[in-house]
Amino acid sequence: MSDVTTPIYLITGFLESGKTTFINFTVQQQYFQVEEETLLITCEEGEEEYDEAMLRKYNTSLEVISDPKQFTKATLTELAKKHRPYRVILEYNPLWGVKKLEQMRMPRGWEIVQHIVTVDASTFQVYAANMKSHFMEMTLHADMVIFNRSRSDLPLASFRRSIKVFNPGAEILFENEERELTDIFQDSLPYDLNADIVEVEDIDFGIFYVDLGDHPDDYKGKTVRYKGKVLKNIDGDPNMFVAGRMAMTCCAEDMTFIGYVCKSGEAASLKEGSWVEVTGVIAWETVKAYRGQGPVLYVKSVVPAKPPKMEIISFN
Repeated sequence: MSDVTTPIYLITGFLESGKTTFINFTVQQQYFQVEEETLLITCEEGEEEYDEAMLRKYNTSLEVISDPKQFTKATLTELAKKHRPYRVILEYNPLWGVKKLEQMRMPRGWEIVQHIVTVDASTFQVYAANMKSHFMEMTLHADMVIFNRSRSDLPLASFRRSIKVFNPGAEILFENEERELTDIFQDSLPYDLNADIVEVEDIDFGIFYVDLGDHPDDYKGKTVRYKGKVLKNIDGDPNMFVAGRMAMTCCAEDMTFIGYVCKSGEAASLKEGSWVEVTGVIAWETVKAYRGQGPVLYVKSVVPAKPPKMEIISFN
């Protein structure tokens, strides 16, 4: 077989989350057209079915694998030989284990290049509460999460934060019930980004954490002040620490520490686990702790502080 990479576009989501609708729409778009064959592999069948005549019109072949025991490298290799596809769309059942899929050996040259998760916003809270481990596994390494059927009466900002806390790099999109993209966060920040010092209240730290990661250009050069718990030994640099908070994504068992790197000559004197109020200017730099670039707070002042009334941030 050729050493040319066959890209896999992985689409996951719970039953009736809109995977089939999304794929049906995508294969018909001009930007998605190629002359070579596209292989569509589906691992579950929901209410909406594929129109195979439509798929053939767009040079797309459909294969169904309904038994998780049949989802093997051998099966996929046979499909690779049968179709010799230019690319693969894999509609995968997350209950089969996304981590297992990520660790699975693929046919030679096959490689997952994009992972998209579809979520029905109207049922998100139910799934997040009752199938939290599957949901976190499904979205942990996703490139994009699309909340469809989004309504203004739903806590969409909370939905977004619940993904961003453990997958900051994911792009989060919201579609309304007419399948139009909507910006639900415009002019919704609870603090003034134009103030001389951007004051982040304790209750708003989660919003600050997510928005800074999403919109770094809005924060570069800004002076901010917030309260956080000290985490030290960052990249082995005595002048670096993180001032952050513990965050709960869906339950007490799913906790993670979130925060941003701070640089200060006083870092060595700070006590691990102590609460401080930091004030500093935000820059954007390459830091090992981020495994790339991210925000760095050049501290102007760091003073002891009392813990907030609610020490743990909830993203559910």
